[in-house]
Amino acid sequence: MLKTLMASIREYKRAAIATPIIVSGEVVMEVAIPFVTAQLINTIQAGATLSEMLPYAGVLIGMALASLAFGIGAGVECSIASCGFAKNLRHDVFAAVQTFSFANIDQFSSSSLVTRLTTDVTNVQLAYMMIIRTAVRCPMLLICGIIMAFIMAGPMALVFVIIVPFLGFGLFKVVRTVHPIFRSVFHKYDALNESVEENVTGMRDVKSYVRQDHEKQKFGVAAQDVCRDFTRAEKILALNTPMMNLAVYTVFVVVLQFGSYIIISSRGTVFNVGQLSALTTYGFMILMALMMVSMVFAMITMAQESAERIVEVIETKPTITNPEHPVTEMKDGSIDFDHVTFKYSEKAEHRALAEIDLHIKSGETIGIMGGTGSAKTSLVNLISRLYDVTEGSVKVGGVDVRDYDLEYLRNNVAVVLQKNVLFSGTIKENLRWGKADATDDEIREVCELAQADEFIQGFPKKYDTYIEQGGTNVSGGQKQRLCIARALLKHPKVLILDDSTSAVDTKTDALIREGLATYLPETTKIIIAQRTSSVEHADRILVLDNGHIAGLGTHDELMKTCDFYRETYEQQNRANENAATDANAPAAASAATSAAATDGNHTAATATEVSATQDSTTKGGVAGE
Repeated sequence: MLKTLMASIREYKRAAIATPIIVSGEVVMEVAIPFVTAQLINTIQAGATLSEMLPYAGVLIGMALASLAFGIGAGVECSIASCGFAKNLRHDVFAAVQTFSFANIDQFSSSSLVTRLTTDVTNVQLAYMMIIRTAVRCPMLLICGIIMAFIMAGPMALVFVIIVPFLGFGLFKVVRTVHPIFRSVFHKYDALNESVEENVTGMRDVKSYVRQDHEKQKFGVAAQDVCRDFTRAEKILALNTPMMNLAVYTVFVVVLQFGSYIIISSRGTVFNVGQLSALTTYGFMILMALMMVSMVFAMITMAQESAERIVEVIETKPTITNPEHPVTEMKDGSIDFDHVTFKYSEKAEHRALAEIDLHIKSGETIGIMGGTGSAKTSLVNLISRLYDVTEGSVKVGGVDVRDYDLEYLRNNVAVVLQKNVLFSGTIKENLRWGKADATDDEIREVCELAQADEFIQGFPKKYDTYIEQGGTNVSGGQKQRLCIARALLKHPKVLILDDSTSAVDTKTDALIREGLATYLPETTKIIIAQRTSSVEHADRILVLDNGHIAGLGTHDELMKTCDFYRETYEQQNRANENAATDANAPAAASAATSAAATDGNHTAATATEVSATQDSTTKGGVAGE
């Protein structure tokens, strides 16, 4: 563990070495000052003049200034070393996470990784700062203080030697008791952070269902649990102070009692005031050093569990790594699943995919359908090697994906997920994830194909519009179209759309599919969808059921051979027809009402005309008669 942590010191090694060296100078000055002070006291007691005392005063001032300079230097170097170490440690943990496969990430929760990068690194940083400064200063001060006490007071200094083992034993018992508590409390920290993360992420749902009080109560329980354990640990650690105080005052009572007695009884011939003064100062020095050592041990005890958690992340080996001689050339976008079986972990009993035998030609468009949990996403994750197969092989361009350079493979297999993430930055910056040096014309071209240009042009700053973290200032459909455009910039050999048009309307979905067909004619396209309209024009459609192939063929073939596909198609069409009928009903009723009104007016007009004719005829007849 120490070797792994020390690897993060790197360029701050000079500051880490300089700190204890400077601290050593500080300790020498602190130990020498009481010795010179004792000489000064003896000189004053002997009736020295002011001129005789001035040299001592000058030496003491010089030593004090030197001690101050050493202290400032040690503080500066220690800050540089500890802050730099923490920076490198965070970088190393984050870099390790970036190499993780999905299987590795499944091993740690996101909240746990956040705790390790923040709280745990801070604990280790504080412990490291104490180790290179306080843990060097205190033992040196302790040893030098005991030596000088013997020089100044002889056998009387034995009282300090006797008390040290008792304090050491008490300290050991405290540390041993506290360590298991800290081990459990950091796991509870993970749960606490997970509660915060879950609540913030699902804030809309919390407010929609008016569950704020429930979430407050749940967080309160987790916070109280952490508080209870920390309080228990702090109570035990707090025993250090009374234990040290008891030792300090007991020793000083003994020293002052016997020292004063010897001075008075011998009239200063065996033991004088200067020696007693020095012994008292060294006694404080020794016991304060012991107290600081206890604090260092307490901090190290707390940091030990944090260090183990950090090292666990750094030393976790990615389950997916580059081969020794990686392939960096892909001839085409053909995909072959040869008797593939896949489980998410070796211990898992359930197989996500079983005996998948599928062969896709380069440039072919494949639709994938299936119910929830049918392993549609699991299947396509194997193509970009986000997971490795348990049995069998997956080949792209005739080469096993495990033989490709990972970066090269993933640059040529673009994946657009249903819930892809947009990062804080402008639209251009987000799109250039697909191609770092993409020109403005290239960006606009792919946005037109993804049906994103129209709404982008509606923004005041157009392509320089700032996207908030997570893309919260654009709609779900807009976010999906931007993610499709980002993938198109890569000009991949294989393009996977994992339900990535679920938030757009059917017309836009059709335009996107039409654009993909013309823009990437040689790219193999795999479209996972819930709507049959999104896949019915594909060259072939794969239907999955519980990790098995339930059907494979064209739309017409599956309508005859696959019950699931046919039932899904009929249900969706029936729903569409009902929706269309419901939408047309008001219009039809309005048309009927209008026609009825027209017919009524026409009848009324005719009746009036007939009546008028009859009246005219009658009148004419009367006149004729």
